[in-house]
Amino acid sequence: MKFDQIKELKDEKFRRLTGVRKGTFSKIVNILRKADGLKKSKGGRKNKLNLEEQLLMALEYLREYRTYFHIGQNYWISESSAYKAVKWIVQKSLTIL
Repeated sequence: MKFDQIKELKDEKFRRLTGVRKGTFSKIVNILRKADGLKKSKGGRKNKLNLEEQLLMALEYLREYRTYFHIGQNYWISESSAYKAVKWIVQKSLTIL
């Protein structure tokens, strides 16, 4: 599911789908942008998904506990890319807390 599709949802439906409110989602994305900037300063390949979609993917994994294969199929990425993205989001989120 793409972020463009769900950002138009009302707050209650957004929270039901993702598990967090829109304001909280935005704050997490802003914090992850700073961490992503540090990661990108070292160089490397550009991600296929933007940060909002990566966060949605991680929330989907944590909330529904779907397999990386199924998540990857929804976002048109490989299973290993889904794993790496979710792992990075979760690690950065834990360091924030």
